[in-house]
Amino acid sequence: MIEIALKELEKYYGAHRVLHSISFEVLSHEKVGLVGANGTGKTTIFKIISGLENYDGGMLAVRKGASIGYLHQIPDGQEHITVNDVLYEAFGTVMDIKKSMELLEEQMSALQCLSLEHAVKKYGELQLAFESKGGYTIEESFSKICTGLKITEDFRSRRFSTLSGGEKTTVQLGKILLLNPDILLLDEPTNHLDLDSIEWLENFIANYKGSVLIISHDRYFLDAAVNKIIEIEDGEATAYAGNYSYYVAEKDRMLMEQFDAFKDQQKKIKAMEEAIARFRDWGNRSGNPKMFIKIANMEKRIARMDKVDRPIMERRKIQLQFQSIKSSSKDVVRIQGLKKSYGSQPLLEDINLHIRSGERVALLGKNGTGKSTLIKGILSQYIPDAGEIKVGSNVQIGYLEQDIIFPKPQQTALEAFRENLAISEGEARRILAKFLFCGEDVFRKVENLSGGQKSRLKLCQLMMQDLHFLILDEPTNHLDIDSREMLEEALDDFTGTILFISHDRYFINKLADRIVELQGGRLVDYLGNYDYYREKRMFQVKAAPIVHKTPKPFKEIPVKSVDDQRQKEHRISNIEQEIEALQKLIQEKDEYIKALSSDYEKLQTAFAEKETFQNNLDVLMEEWLLLQE
Repeated sequence: MIEIALKELEKYYGAHRVLHSISFEVLSHEKVGLVGANGTGKTTIFKIISGLENYDGGMLAVRKGASIGYLHQIPDGQEHITVNDVLYEAFGTVMDIKKSMELLEEQMSALQCLSLEHAVKKYGELQLAFESKGGYTIEESFSKICTGLKITEDFRSRRFSTLSGGEKTTVQLGKILLLNPDILLLDEPTNHLDLDSIEWLENFIANYKGSVLIISHDRYFLDAAVNKIIEIEDGEATAYAGNYSYYVAEKDRMLMEQFDAFKDQQKKIKAMEEAIARFRDWGNRSGNPKMFIKIANMEKRIARMDKVDRPIMERRKIQLQFQSIKSSSKDVVRIQGLKKSYGSQPLLEDINLHIRSGERVALLGKNGTGKSTLIKGILSQYIPDAGEIKVGSNVQIGYLEQDIIFPKPQQTALEAFRENLAISEGEARRILAKFLFCGEDVFRKVENLSGGQKSRLKLCQLMMQDLHFLILDEPTNHLDIDSREMLEEALDDFTGTILFISHDRYFINKLADRIVELQGGRLVDYLGNYDYYREKRMFQVKAAPIVHKTPKPFKEIPVKSVDDQRQKEHRISNIEQEIEALQKLIQEKDEYIKALSSDYEKLQTAFAEKETFQNNLDVLMEEWLLLQE
């Protein structure tokens, strides 16, 4: 069943068109990832679906009676409202039913005969409604979600108005999950969650009975949580029937296929144009009118041709290249016996850490375990209660904080960048353009920049410094997937030392060669990337805090008989033919749907038929992938 259908949806902000001809559908129980560069209109689509904004053209249909939960605006809340109060707002309807049942129970004791019979009937109806809305499992659901999101009993007693923005977002996420709507719209749900909570949310979404539409730049999360990707690019939507890894591979394949088709068509057009030139030359020489008729026919053929657009193989991305100079010290940081408390609450206890030149160290730990405090100690932002922190001699440190603050927010981006650089305005604008600050963007005040723009400006400043040691606190926050990949490449080329905090598991896995985890105020060391760390955590290896990674033995691959291999190849060939046929049927059905316009009854039938084709295609795709192994 179709839960959401968009057809040729358009949206303008003033004269600027944000969405152009957006068409896609979300089926019952589907888990869909909505991806695309920052500013492509993903959040706008969520606001339109949830009814917070209107659209300017096209059609939007949401299944009649379907409830929608949207993680968006964070309510300020009254001064006395607690976190618990906000969470229990999710049960408002259920609690109203419960109150009606309790009131009716009191009344029934004084009623007789017909009045009592009527009251009993009404009570039965209320009881059914209470049960259908999960009234008898409220506490179970509440406990499950609060545990998964680390919303503790002490935290629930705090006033909502005193929470940070990230804490409010987490509470709002908990409330929306407790609402249990038919359709969940989650905009960057993993921001502000620690790794354990992110993995819990992945499992929650995988088992969620409704449909889920997610905006996220977390590639691990998109691989684990969704079974369909919709990409928003150039104001249009393209759907891919798989997770994020499938989308990346399939998009590359489609781009290469389109590029080959473009080259073939251009070759054909060139040959026809050369033939036209020859016919024209012959016609002019001989005066034969048939030649000019042929020319006219060939020109019409070219004009009628369904032109294949040249695919854009590379989009504009930030261009990062950090300057690095060789450190004069092999020991970049050495921490011994570090202790730090806030008031009577110990945060770091007996911390020992040695970071050597050239290492890429990821600092992990649950929220509130002291990761940022440890980094602030290295940056000499406080005096330890005990122990010492030594930074190597002449080590130049570059620091990207999580909440980026510029000392002069009234400055323009251009002025902030040139603050400590002896370069011309033209050179500064050329460098800023590499970070996608183009045209009038360079004259925007720093205080008016988005989170992503502030991150890019800070990275641009760091890029201009000669650094031995980069310290990064959640560097991928506010960056879209393309920008994250460019940052990964730049950091991979950086020859200095890196210490970073991140919840982006893909980023950690690609960059880190060592992971240190804060547990109960102390550090546990793992010499490997995120996959290695997860493997060790899963097997609960506790024998030693430092475990050296050993090469894994190659798996012995059984040799298949020639007949088996031939049968497999034959089946693959048949599947590929069936896939092509189904793709053609889906394309034809899409064209038919477009032609139906506003005939809702026929649209429903057409969408159902398309859904059947798509399900068959998904099954074949799965079989094809299995046969490739």
